[in-house]
Amino acid sequence: MKNICVEDLSVEAFLPFGFFALLTAPDSEHLGASPVCFFRDMLQMNISGGSAPSFSVCRVEKRPFEISTYEYHSLTGEGILPLDNDVLIHVVPATRSANHLPVEKLRVFRVPKGTMVVLRPGVWHHAPFTLNDEPAHVLIVLPERTYANDCVVKKVEDCDKVLIAI
Repeated sequence: MKNICVEDLSVEAFLPFGFFALLTAPDSEHLGASPVCFFRDMLQMNISGGSAPSFSVCRVEKRPFEISTYEYHSLTGEGILPLDNDVLIHVVPATRSANHLPVEKLRVFRVPKGTMVVLRPGVWHHAPFTLNDEPAHVLIVLPERTYANDCVVKKVEDCDKVLIAI
């Protein structure tokens, strides 16, 4: 089984996969001044067919740092916002086919709580990992029923599983 090291989240490193913003401590263009500042248009997310985004929560509890499952959505990006704990996310660039998963391009990022990442359509990923013994509640933003209408899931063989090195 291979090991993979965790990377710190940076604009340059994450750009091929999407965008992110620290929503709990914004530092960007804004309207107004204290005590009310509106930090506008921090992140945009492509939504297919003009459907409205749906906001869901994924609670992830402590589990082995072993990557064995990947998924992607062809028609939409996905917003991921850890609310109460830092998480690790694994990503692989989008591919032309569900049969091709270039695991050699796998990356793992530490996402601090309060930091939203937006994955580009087609980027392989799956449920985040909590970094400690506490569960993480993660806001997920997708069009309604994407999990049923636009989700390709791939489980890999034991020999292709990857361990995350902390």
